[in-house]
Amino acid sequence: MKLVFATHNKNKFREVKAQMPSHIELLSLTDINCFDDIAETEDTIEGNALLKARYVKDHFGIDCFADDSGLEVEALDNAPGVYSARYAGPEKDANANNRKLLDELQKESNRAARFKTVIALTTAEGEKLFTGLCPGVIVKSPRGEGGFGYDPLFQPDGYDRTFAEMPLSLKTEIGHRGKAIAQLLEYLKVE
Repeated sequence: MKLVFATHNKNKFREVKAQMPSHIELLSLTDINCFDDIAETEDTIEGNALLKARYVKDHFGIDCFADDSGLEVEALDNAPGVYSARYAGPEKDANANNRKLLDELQKESNRAARFKTVIALTTAEGEKLFTGLCPGVIVKSPRGEGGFGYDPLFQPDGYDRTFAEMPLSLKTEIGHRGKAIAQLLEYLKVE
């Protein structure tokens, strides 16, 4: 089975590819020569995931799944949420996003947060959504060298390490994207 994962993000692609069974040939946007800027114009995580998956299916005719993820911080009314990648500006600078988040939480005692991923699958049979959640807290300063985005600031519940301090295998197992991908794979087995 050939399936496109609508991303150019090499870190994200590597994470997801590690979960794919051998009978699924996973392709990235780069692999199908899609270099179009698919603007994330929806105001929900679900909407952006669907937008990207539909774009690939409509323009390239290949079954596709796309994800959109966000960090939802309780004390900030679930911000940055759908704007997580652009929290500090349109440049999508992870370091600037992390600094802004720490500044916003400087005087907050409630540091509860959760990562949310929604995967939208588009095939000839239709569309399906899968949601993965990972609750945790925002630590007071970045820790760890691995991962990407907010990983150095996010410590999942039940662990004493941030995502950036964990091996990829553990992050995949307990993380939001891993949970959503597991649901996708379960669905593809049944299909």
